Amino acid sequence: MALVVLDRDGVINADSKDYIKSPDEWRPLPGSLEGIAALSNAGWTVTVASNQSGVARGLFDAETLARINARMESAVSAAGGRLDGVFFCPHGPDDGCDCRKPRPGLLWQIAGAFSSDLGAVPVIGDSERDLEAAESVGARPILVLTGNGPKTLELRQAAGKQTEVYADLGAAARALLDESSA
Repeated sequence: MALVVLDRDGVINADSKDYIKSPDEWRPLPGSLEGIAALSNAGWTVTVASNQSGVARGLFDAETLARINARMESAVSAAGGRLDGVFFCPHGPDDGCDCRKPRPGLLWQIAGAFSSDLGAVPVIGDSERDLEAAESVGARPILVLTGNGPKTLELRQAAGKQTEVYADLGAAARALLDESSA
């Protein structure tokens, strides 16, 4: 079973500095749904790990977040794919939880749910915290240049960090599929 972990905002859908607060505000990025469909149709277990501090900040409640995620899952399904699990941290940056990326808690939850070793599992994100979470558990950090990706790449290059980079989720999915069929 090949497992892949995706960040949500800025990777699957357009991000917003004001947060995605309703299902109507959730908009897929070009190629993201097709990338997820290609991975799931090739037998990959596709999961999402997302910080959602808007819950802690009172911008939306858990029920609204469930409706936003349901819209995402419906859009993925309409594109011919599936999400095998959506994991999120509802806490704020100062709550000290273990599940808020860059901490590894969400990734450990996914590993437990799918009885998977995280070593070399692709974790696709647009922010430094996504990549740091992946690195902390021995997973394979992959940066996409959507959302915060350009800024993240600039910071990583300035810090001398090697980074696997793709234009978007669709390109990253194609690369993973090419690699797994080689």
